[in-house]
Amino acid sequence: MKPRTALLTLALCTALAPMGGCGGGGGSGTTDDGSSPSSGAPATGTASRTPAPGKGSKDPDDLNGDGHRDLVVPIVVGGGEGATDERVVVVYGSARGLDPSTRRVYGRADLGLPAPGKQLLAPADSVSAADVTTADLDGDGFPDFVTSVQGSMVSDGNISAPRTVPYVTWGGSTAKASATPVRLPQNVDKLGIRSLVRGDFDGDGHHDLAGLAHNHSSMVVLYGPFTRSGTPARTDTSLPWADGELIADTIDPSGTPRATSLLLHAVNDGEQSGNALHTARPGAQLSASTRQLRKGNAHAFGDFDGDGQRDVAVGDDGGRNDEPGYETEPAEVDGSLAVYPGDGGAPVTYRLPEAPRSARTGYGPGGYTAADPDGDGRDGVLVSTYAGATLIEDTRRTAVLRNGPATADGRKIPAKWRHARPVGAADFDGDGKDELVLNWGADPRFGFYGERPTRWWITDGTTNANKATFTTTAFAPHSS
Repeated sequence: MKPRTALLTLALCTALAPMGGCGGGGGSGTTDDGSSPSSGAPATGTASRTPAPGKGSKDPDDLNGDGHRDLVVPIVVGGGEGATDERVVVVYGSARGLDPSTRRVYGRADLGLPAPGKQLLAPADSVSAADVTTADLDGDGFPDFVTSVQGSMVSDGNISAPRTVPYVTWGGSTAKASATPVRLPQNVDKLGIRSLVRGDFDGDGHHDLAGLAHNHSSMVVLYGPFTRSGTPARTDTSLPWADGELIADTIDPSGTPRATSLLLHAVNDGEQSGNALHTARPGAQLSASTRQLRKGNAHAFGDFDGDGQRDVAVGDDGGRNDEPGYETEPAEVDGSLAVYPGDGGAPVTYRLPEAPRSARTGYGPGGYTAADPDGDGRDGVLVSTYAGATLIEDTRRTAVLRNGPATADGRKIPAKWRHARPVGAADFDGDGKDELVLNWGADPRFGFYGERPTRWWITDGTTNANKATFTTTAFAPHSS
């Protein structure tokens, strides 16, 4: 199986075919919901079943350790535009693929997390998928939930912020227990860390965590394995702090040790901002020196030149600062992406699809995903566009388009907000080829930011056919 991070809920066509959930080629006409035939009529599984426990796995996204990849999706309880009550859902895999009827909804209590800080004003059981990652921190073959939890406001020097600490809900046990706070280095413990990511930053096969110290003292790398008391094997606070967001390369789901590099994306106000790459090396800590990359708010790690080494793609995500005089980007940034090869060679630049003037907004259409839909071992860059997605492979450009319905929730959806966004790619049916994952939501926040998707398409490669289409609205519990 190719290395892909499992972030989304997917289902195999065989599970949804009886409900009309699998699309064929893109013919003319519309379905009952106003979507095109190639977009499919999203279907949803029946009542949830309990997944069978396995014997353990080296895949950080195989949560019940049965050898089949599981995926996590966000849902919103209540559904209204002002709703803030969120949950995460795990959809479990099986020998036939992912099954949306075998799933479990997790709230804060289910994960054993402490109550949120009072300043958050969030429902007591709400947990955001943006705060959750999975990693097998203790190496027992059952990945754990790792959730960034904000507590009360505290001060450290001139900085005041909610104390933010990763909490671990240990996998491999059916007993309900309180989550364990990760033990942080003393010099960052008072405020904690933010922008938490998982990886294997020294390539030893143990899963690690990295974050940025809230007190601005350093980057923090916590190397595994971790004890059940939340103590890492060792820590590194020697890397410099910088304001921004961390993006890590993916852990190989086969369990083959691979050092995962770490990208620091600089803070911005809508404009495209800079990137610094901390290179990972087997048997060593992350490099303190960085390779300065071009500006761009979209990123993807993959093997884009087919040489077996990990590369990184960085480029324009279409977002623009809409203040007068700041609506444009320099020519070397506007409408392009660059692939930086893993051997340290010169980057290769590619032009992005032209954006229609009628569709442009101050918000970009989305990010990048590495994908290998033909299974040749060489990734392409799946780029979000204002019409859907385009897979860029050297000189080849292949459009992958799906649309949401013309009407939803009792209102008409403007054409420019109907296109689905690409959000992932993985080989979920074990045929050696990646399926592409697109989603869409009727909430206005989806059109602007890509938030709150409810409809999903898992494509048959870059064709008009779908291996699965479904909705996630039925996954949400009734609001209390």
